[in-house]
Amino acid sequence: MPKLKTKSGAKKRFKVTASGKVRAQAAFKRHCLEQKSPNMKRNARGMMTLAEPDQKIVLKNWLRNA
Repeated sequence: MPKLKTKSGAKKRFKVTASGKVRAQAAFKRHCLEQKSPNMKRNARGMMTLAEPDQKIVLKNWLRNA
């Protein structure tokens, strides 16, 4: 049976921490920023930890070797 490859798009979007949690960029920060509040834009900076159900999906389907 062939080796399972990691999805190359997922390698660029997600990072797995040493404890096994998945971190990703915050959503809703790409366009239409005029109407979003400064507080929302400030909170969307940097990386955030995904919720537990989302972590399971990412690790099972896209980052199999992580």
